[in-house]
Amino acid sequence: MSSFIFVYRYNGALPNGDRGRRKSRFALYKRPKANGVKPSTVHVISTPQASKAISCKGQHSISYTLSRNQTVVVEYTHDKDTDMFQVGRSTESPIDFVVTDTISGSQNNDEAQITQSTISRFACRIVCDRSEPYTARIFAAGFDSSKNIFLGEKAAKWKNPDGHMDGLTTNGVLVMHPRGGFTEESQPGVWREISVCGDVYTLRETRSAQQRGKLVESETNVLQDGSLIDLCGATLLWRTADGLFHTPTQKHIEALRQEINAARPQCPVGLNTLAFPSINRKEVVEEKQPWAYLSCGHVHGYHNWGHRSDTEANERECPMCRTVGPYVPLWLGCEAGFYVDAGPPTHAFTPCGHVCSEKSAKYWSQIPLPHGTHAFHAACPFCATQLVGEQNCIKLIFQGPVD
Repeated sequence: MSSFIFVYRYNGALPNGDRGRRKSRFALYKRPKANGVKPSTVHVISTPQASKAISCKGQHSISYTLSRNQTVVVEYTHDKDTDMFQVGRSTESPIDFVVTDTISGSQNNDEAQITQSTISRFACRIVCDRSEPYTARIFAAGFDSSKNIFLGEKAAKWKNPDGHMDGLTTNGVLVMHPRGGFTEESQPGVWREISVCGDVYTLRETRSAQQRGKLVESETNVLQDGSLIDLCGATLLWRTADGLFHTPTQKHIEALRQEINAARPQCPVGLNTLAFPSINRKEVVEEKQPWAYLSCGHVHGYHNWGHRSDTEANERECPMCRTVGPYVPLWLGCEAGFYVDAGPPTHAFTPCGHVCSEKSAKYWSQIPLPHGTHAFHAACPFCATQLVGEQNCIKLIFQGPVD
């Protein structure tokens, strides 16, 4: 059993390098010993002292506070058939994968400072079967250092018709499964919210509204290759080992980079040879770096002409076709997990200039990602910059050597 989580926005690694439980990608492997849990005894309690006594027993539990005088505590017992992995902002030991908010499009700030994080400290848990087909299920909220999950009086919670309690976390855990898997032909699915017990609901009116959406009985919390998980401040891409088998590797992307450079593309005006920088130097603009006009796709070397007084600061007039638009350096998309195919890097996202295959660019250009409390927009998977333009991406036009 092995699956992988890729953090949307990081192009292959964190700006200052992957460290410990904070990485741009996480691998889930079968644990040496099962640590999964499943619900067992339910207690209805009328005093805080009694509730505390149960939560201090050293067993996992979820507490639903209905009022000052009534709390429902669901005890969880060991499950020998599953492994549990927890994701959140907390650096405490129960969290396997630490994620943090970052500002979209900021390539070199390690931690663009967020004044108040919207990611929950114990955001979600993923429970994987230890036997084939190694099904993985996602649940909102994670257990804290005391092995407890607390849903206070203000949290959205309810009793289901079958009698079991359930609830939602403050900003919610949203999931979108692509239709047709994560392939060249995939289409975006519908964003849903996952409850603490793993049921699937339509989205609330706003991210933290008290009223839950409608139960979607035909859908489940089972993750599939290409599922997107949004934690309100960080978006994760779930990839399976089988899915990654058909995805290009880092070596393949490096070979594509060398192939483009070997073709010696030229600036059509300066006639100097252009070259994509090494994958290890993906944040430093180099002298031979290709630049492109994102309205037309013509690729040039860097030059300082073409400014027009009636345009934005970063907009220039292309000397080849006179189209006016953003003029930016091109960066190769290095995180192989975001590619839906192994095609050559021919398209750039607008306005950030990250380059990948045509089908990958068109796939991500149509995926609406949650933004703020109730907005959605497409974003570059390599830097999370909001995409703009008619297609959100552009086909690049390289000029070969004149000789």
